[in-house]
Amino acid sequence: MILQDPEFGDVIVRKNPLSSSVRFSISTSGKLQMSVPKYTSNFLLKRLLNTNRELIKNSLPVNNPKTQRARDEKKKILTNQAKKYLPYRLEYLAKLYGYEFDKCRLTHANTRWGSCSSNRTISLNIGLMQIPEKLRDYVIIHELAHLNHMDHSNAFWQEVGEHDPHYKEHRKKLKMFSPGV
Repeated sequence: MILQDPEFGDVIVRKNPLSSSVRFSISTSGKLQMSVPKYTSNFLLKRLLNTNRELIKNSLPVNNPKTQRARDEKKKILTNQAKKYLPYRLEYLAKLYGYEFDKCRLTHANTRWGSCSSNRTISLNIGLMQIPEKLRDYVIIHELAHLNHMDHSNAFWQEVGEHDPHYKEHRKKLKMFSPGV
C-alpha cells in the first residue's frame, strides 16, 4: 500500500500479520517505508507518521519527493527503452555466438548489471541503456558465457575473450558507471 505525504512523498506501507510494533526504514528505491501490524487503520498510519515526523527526518535519509519523482520517471523511460532493445540484442548475440537461453528478464537492481541463473534465465539491468553499446555488449556476452560456466573460472574468461577480445578494457570502463537508476 502507498500512503501520500506532502513532505515524504510516497510512503510504502507494509502490513505484517506477525508484527506487534511500528518500524520506519528506507526502501531500496529511497522511499520511506513503514512496517506495521496487519490491522493498523489508515487513520492511525497518518497519525504515526505525523507523530514521528521529526524523528524520521533526523534519523533516516529520506529522498526528496521531487527527486524521487524524477528518478521514477527516468526509470520508466529506461524500462521502455530496455524493453525495446535488450531482449533483441541478447537474442542477436546469443544466435551469433551459438548460445541458447530460456528467458530474458529486465531488472533495476542497484548493484548488478546482469545475472544468469541455472534455469537459463538471463537478467539484464535497465541501467544498461545509460552506458556505451560496447559495454552493454560486454555485459550480455558475460552473462551468455555463464550459460556454459556458472563461475568466473579461467575457462569462463577464455570464453568471454573469444567473443569480446577487449573484455578486460570493457570490464575496467564498466566500473566507472553505476547500474542503479
